[in-house]
Amino acid sequence: MTSVPFKMAGQRRSLMQSEQQQSWTDDLPACRLCGVGTATNCTYGPDGKGIEEHANEDGYLRFRGDNGCFLYGVFNGHEGNRVANFVSQRLAAELLLGQLSSSHTDADVRKVLLQAFDVVERSFFESIDDALAERANLLSQLPEGVPLHQLPPQYQKTAEGISILEREISGGATAMVALILNNKLYIANVGTNRALLCKSSSDGQNQVIQIGMGHTTENEDELFRLAQLGLDSAQIKQAGLIGGQNSTRRIGDYRVKYSYSDIDLLRPAKSKPIIAEPEIHGGQSLQGVTGFLLLMSDGLYRALETAHGPEQANQEIVSIVAAECAQQNSLDAVAQAVVDRVRKVHHETYLSGRERAKFCTRHEDMTLLVRTFNYQLGGEASDPALTPTQGGRIYPVSVPYSNNQSTSKTSVTLSLVMPSQGTMMNGSHTNSTLDEITPTLTNQSPTATLQSNNTQTQSSSSSSGDGSLFRHRGSQALQPDENGRVEPYVDFSEFYRLWSNEHQDASAIVLGPQ
Repeated sequence: MTSVPFKMAGQRRSLMQSEQQQSWTDDLPACRLCGVGTATNCTYGPDGKGIEEHANEDGYLRFRGDNGCFLYGVFNGHEGNRVANFVSQRLAAELLLGQLSSSHTDADVRKVLLQAFDVVERSFFESIDDALAERANLLSQLPEGVPLHQLPPQYQKTAEGISILEREISGGATAMVALILNNKLYIANVGTNRALLCKSSSDGQNQVIQIGMGHTTENEDELFRLAQLGLDSAQIKQAGLIGGQNSTRRIGDYRVKYSYSDIDLLRPAKSKPIIAEPEIHGGQSLQGVTGFLLLMSDGLYRALETAHGPEQANQEIVSIVAAECAQQNSLDAVAQAVVDRVRKVHHETYLSGRERAKFCTRHEDMTLLVRTFNYQLGGEASDPALTPTQGGRIYPVSVPYSNNQSTSKTSVTLSLVMPSQGTMMNGSHTNSTLDEITPTLTNQSPTATLQSNNTQTQSSSSSSGDGSLFRHRGSQALQPDENGRVEPYVDFSEFYRLWSNEHQDASAIVLGPQ
C-alpha cells in the first residue's frame, strides 16, 4: 500500500508533462514585435564562480491574437516552475479564444482580465485535487500531533509519500501581463514583477513610466488591505516575508491560501489574505507612440538594485535597452544582451569587494520581454551615423525614480554615447571597450547634450571640406603652438561662414576662436 502514492504521483507528473509538450498554445502565432532574454539563478562562491541552485522557475508568453490583439506575460515561480508554466499556458486560453472583442470598452477588458486570473487560479487548484486527497488520506494514517521527522520507523514510507505530495501541491507564481487591444495597452499585475513604458518624442525627449507598484510587504496600499482583514501591518512589514516570499499577491501557493490559519503571521485574518486578484491599469492609448514596453521578472531589476542601489534602477535598465536597440538587429538579441549586461554588472559588483558587494552574493532567475512601438533598431538604420560609436560609455537616463505612478518629463537622451579614453583612429576606436565598461549611475552629465531620435545618437555634420564635422588626426598627440593652444578637434569654420553670410553687420562681431 505504501507504494501507491509514489506510483500515482509519477503518473500525474507524466500526464502533466505530456500536456505541456502538446499544448494547444503551440499553434498560436507568436508575436514578432517583441524579444525575450533569460538567465538562470546564480550563487557565487568565494572564488567568484557561480553555480545554479535550482532550475529556472520563470516563464513568459508572447502571442498575437485576432483583431489586432496581442498578449504578453512574464511569470516568476517559486518552489518550482509548475505554477508559472501552468499560468503561461492557461492564461492564454482564457484571453485568446474569443473572450476579447474590438467592441469592448476599457471596463469590459478589465472585467475579462479579472475573470481570467480567477479562472486560472481555480483551475490550478483543481489540477492538484487528487494530490490533496492523497495527502489528506496519508495524514489520517499518522499518529496525531507527531511531526513528520519524529515519526517511528514504521511510518517512514508514509512520511516520504506525504513529502512528495507536499512538493506537488506547493509553489506559486507572480505575473505581469500586458494586453494590447484596439491599440490600447492594459497591464495586469499580481506580485513583484515590473512593467516600464518608455515613450520617445520627436524632439528626442523621453518619458519613463513604471506602471503600477509591486505587491510586497513594503507596499503601503497592500499593508492597508491586510490591516483591513485584521492583520498587524507593522508586524508584517517587519517580518518582510509571508510563507517564504515577500509578495502579498500570488497565484497558487495552496498552503498560504488555504492553510493560512496555520501561519502565525496570518492567523488573525478574517478572510484569505494572500490573493491572486490582479491590479489592472489601462487602457492607455498607443496611438502615435514611439518607444518600447518592458516586462521583467523581479530577478532582473533586483540584481541591478543590489549592485547599484534602487534609486535609478528603472532608468538604468531603460538606458541599457536603448543602447542595445541602437546596436542589435533583432529584439531577441536586444533582450538577451540586456539580461547579460545586468548579470555582468551584478557579478562585477560582487568581485569588486566594495560596499555593495555584500548584497550581490546571488541573484534569482531573470526574464526580460521587450515590445517596441514604431521603434527602429540599429541594424535597421539606413544611415550608419545614427548608430552609437562602438566602445563608448553609455550614460544612463537621469529621470528621477518615484514610487508613485507619476510620469517624469525630464529631457533625456537614452543612447548618448561618449567616446571612451582609448585612441581613436579616423573616428573609430582601436579596440572596443563597451563590454568592459559597467554603465553605472552618475550625476555627471557630458558638456555637450545630444538629442536623439528613437534613442539613436545623431551627429549633425556640416558641408565643410570633406563633409565631416571632425578634423582627421594622426595617431600622434598634437603639440601646442606658441600660444599654448592645439588645433581644435571640431571644425566650426563652415558654421562661422554661414552665420556671417546671414548677418550684415558681421564686421562688428568677431566669430570663432582667435
